[in-house]
Amino acid sequence: MAEIKVPELAESITEGTIAQWVKKVGDRVEKGEFIVELETDKVNAEIISEEAGVLKQILAEEGDTVLVGQVIAVVEAGEGAAPAPAAKEEEAPKAAPAPAKEEAPKAAAPAPVAAEETSSERVIASPAARKLAREKGIDLAAISPVDPQGRVRVQDVAAHGTAPAAPAASATQAPAAGNGPMIFTPAADTDRVTVEKMSRRRQTIAKRLLEVKQSTAMLTTFNEIDMTNIMALRKRKQDEFVKANDIKLGFMSFFTKAVVAALKKYPYVNAQINGDEIHLNNFFDIGIAVSTEEGLVVPVVRDANAKNFAEIEKNIAELAGKARDKKLGLNDMAGGSFTITNGGVFGSLMSTPIMNGTQAGILGMHSIVNRPVAVNGEVQIRPMMYVALSYDHRIIDGKDSVGFLKTVKEMIENPEDLLLNS
Repeated sequence: MAEIKVPELAESITEGTIAQWVKKVGDRVEKGEFIVELETDKVNAEIISEEAGVLKQILAEEGDTVLVGQVIAVVEAGEGAAPAPAAKEEEAPKAAPAPAKEEAPKAAAPAPVAAEETSSERVIASPAARKLAREKGIDLAAISPVDPQGRVRVQDVAAHGTAPAAPAASATQAPAAGNGPMIFTPAADTDRVTVEKMSRRRQTIAKRLLEVKQSTAMLTTFNEIDMTNIMALRKRKQDEFVKANDIKLGFMSFFTKAVVAALKKYPYVNAQINGDEIHLNNFFDIGIAVSTEEGLVVPVVRDANAKNFAEIEKNIAELAGKARDKKLGLNDMAGGSFTITNGGVFGSLMSTPIMNGTQAGILGMHSIVNRPVAVNGEVQIRPMMYVALSYDHRIIDGKDSVGFLKTVKEMIENPEDLLLNS
């Protein structure tokens, strides 16, 4: 017998949530094979079996919270153990025809249960949805999902409901108690409210954003960038760049290069506070915010100052792909010195981004919009982008923050200058 335990992933991670069992009881498991996906505060981790055999027992269901070191499954070693579960599975279909005619009504009783379990297994559903369905006693097959691809989510299970009449009555009775002002609180199980439990990662994101707001003197300064020259350069060089590097030339590599140049000029923006000390970072690990279904993650482009445009574009594309596929490792996100976030891809015109962790600054990019601007005394229509720098005012003064953002603006509006700072 081999016990499958929750491994130690990082010093700050003490627990996780079972996201998905890739194997089920009775399945053959090879040594080193991925059998369960664990969701932690930072990343999704794949847990493997250290021994070949058959998955004998699962001790934690999808959606359960488990601690580091906790046993979550048992694998029975040996080649001969695999057929046993298969034989067990064959007993169910044989049970129906075996009884005599007079016992047919009794034999029919287990059939609906088996059919219900089978139909639920075939339904595509998130782990949290499966757990909520089990708690409510709802057959997943009976739920009509909103997702056009048919995936059942927590919202669908909650909206399905089992007894909406009772909660509705309690909701109307609650305001009647007492003599204070009447406050209407809609019942959680009515069709007026959908209750969705926050994922572990969303809870962590919320906690850390709140900590940043409460523990820093955050301030935001704005500027606007004329994107005419950089768009013209990309258009001229795009085909040549793709042919040479097998990847498109995007805006992120330009902004990453511009940020590095500005950080070199204003080092306190690349710093952080540690107790009563200011730590000035002499490296340029730039975090690039990536949106996923479960929230924003910030993988890091290491030593961005030493990379060329193609290397930065490939690095960002690789990290974004890993983020979407939930394959980011802890090393992919640790230790960034500054962050860039691009709300423009979602249509944002202006925002005040919140700093990432202990970093002292974050640059927010936004939508490119054609607007009338004054150019050499004439009104022209130019592609303009608002940019925002949120920074910790405890260590960064207005002079440095404005100068930093102005440097980024100048570099982007004169992209040839970026080559001189590479």
